[in-house]
Amino acid sequence: MRDNMLAAVAASAGLEALDAVRVDALGKQGRITQLLKTLGGMSPEQRQVEGPRIQSLREAVTTAIADRKAALEAAALDARLASETLDMTLPADAPLSGTIHPVSQVMDELAEIFADLGFAVATGPEMETDWHNFSALNIPETHPARAMHDTFYLEGAQALKHLGLADERETISVLRTHTSPVQIRTMLSQKPPIRIIAPGRTYRSDSDATHTPMFHQVEGLVIDKGITLGHLKWTLETFLKAFFERDDIVLRLRPSYFPFTEPSAEIDVGYSLVKGKRVIGGSGDDKDGGWLEVLGSGMVHPKVIEACGLDPAEWQGFAFGCGIDRLAMLKYGMDDLRAFFDGDIRWLKHYGFSALDVPTLSGGVGA
Repeated sequence: MRDNMLAAVAASAGLEALDAVRVDALGKQGRITQLLKTLGGMSPEQRQVEGPRIQSLREAVTTAIADRKAALEAAALDARLASETLDMTLPADAPLSGTIHPVSQVMDELAEIFADLGFAVATGPEMETDWHNFSALNIPETHPARAMHDTFYLEGAQALKHLGLADERETISVLRTHTSPVQIRTMLSQKPPIRIIAPGRTYRSDSDATHTPMFHQVEGLVIDKGITLGHLKWTLETFLKAFFERDDIVLRLRPSYFPFTEPSAEIDVGYSLVKGKRVIGGSGDDKDGGWLEVLGSGMVHPKVIEACGLDPAEWQGFAFGCGIDRLAMLKYGMDDLRAFFDGDIRWLKHYGFSALDVPTLSGGVGA
């Protein structure tokens, strides 16, 4: 029996044939298993003789099966390695990675451009006081601009205000409607000359394809001696040329009104239509062109300078502001602001930027 079983094990050409031999010898109904069952009916003397022989048979067959299985598995692996090849020269699949949101990218571009012009980045709280958000900016209680802003007011603070128990300089009462309060806080805490930009989130009750209740805005402020509209125009022209990466940017200053600047001007840039697509650059008076509003600006109102403890006869300045989301839409060809905040991974993959796309003036801020 031993010789026959060992020969069957050795003759097994594959793992399935070997397993059949194992079942025939060691399975529940296997021949060796049946021999082991006969030990119970033997006398002690017979058991002492037959027991070791049967156990030796089982161990020999078990060892032979294990050795043959290892040999067959090794042979199968060798055959697979010989038949399968891996081309190590092929590029590996790119790992999944996140992207930089267009708003964050444009904020970095703005910081890079204005840093080169000597501007620092200033920040402030998103929940503000009436005084910082309105009064210090020449927007008194009865001014229609307060209604125009569609402000989110904090109910508790407004209730205290109507009862005469709230100090408009100290009580947090609104979600800021612009980043202009950062300008006020900077003028109060820092001696001129001042050159800052103030990027950040702002809030107004508005929602459509080009407006959202929360949006991003950047404002700039310069306070110094002898500041004129010429300085404002040069700064904005230099900024827009660097941002849109074109030298043919043409500006048009259109008279406007803002409570915190006097005189005030809307800044339009020329654009042209190329294959039905609007491209920033060139004169808006060209045959296939037009003008597009991108910024609001003006000379800082003397009352604003005075409210911050400075003498408007000694210090002058200019300010400007625009929507960061709008700049991103104009530069990178997006047509619906709501998609910025939907969190659609497909949109983010399409419009997002690699973490290595750090804006630099030498490489192009939009590289």
